[in-house]
Amino acid sequence: MKIALIGYGKMGKTIEQIAKDRGHEIVSIIDIDNLQDFESEAFKSADVAIEFTRPDVALGNVRKCFAARVPVVVGTTGWNLNDVKEELEANGNTLFWASNFSLGVNIFAAVNRYLAKIMNGFPEYNVEMEEVHHIHKLDAPSGTAITLAEDILKNLDRKQAWTKEAENSASDLAIKSIREGEVPGIHTITYDSPVDSITITHDAKSRAGFALGAVVAAEFTAGKKGLLGMCDMLKF
Repeated sequence: MKIALIGYGKMGKTIEQIAKDRGHEIVSIIDIDNLQDFESEAFKSADVAIEFTRPDVALGNVRKCFAARVPVVVGTTGWNLNDVKEELEANGNTLFWASNFSLGVNIFAAVNRYLAKIMNGFPEYNVEMEEVHHIHKLDAPSGTAITLAEDILKNLDRKQAWTKEAENSASDLAIKSIREGEVPGIHTITYDSPVDSITITHDAKSRAGFALGAVVAAEFTAGKKGLLGMCDMLKF
């Protein structure tokens, strides 16, 4: 499969190595100094592009992929997917989006949804979340934390909205964000009662898990149309 990379930082380089190890060809690498290559024949020849950049440029990058008719897998968080949904559906484009490409995180998310359904019947437990990432991460809370929080809100009647850092009312779900060192990502969800606590945690050991998930998503996306996500690929 021919893959184009958009963004060539640490994540982009890790994706490149994993893609090559899986037998794929990198036909184009686009970074800040060669944005004109979106119009190149090499980029247009890609079966799929993988985009890991910054929230302020992700939307523009997605639209450039649409213009080139190249399906795109997007791992950048902190931008609004709704901004491209109409043109995605109207023009037969392809976008795979996930707040987190780690296969382990998506298993964790399934556990989170199931646990929230159980805890809906036990109002004595209050729930909150903490997420820790490296100091270079621009969005807080992380896209993964927001996705996890929204899944809790769908299944836990006593919580109506997520808030940053602290609850303003009993119906709020607080997300505490910490940025330190080079932490790839830790997400912890705690249900606390007067008599005990229940905690689930996902702790990423390196970027490799995210990169592998992105390449697997690219393999899944090639040849498909429309808006795709991890639930489509993993079927849970």
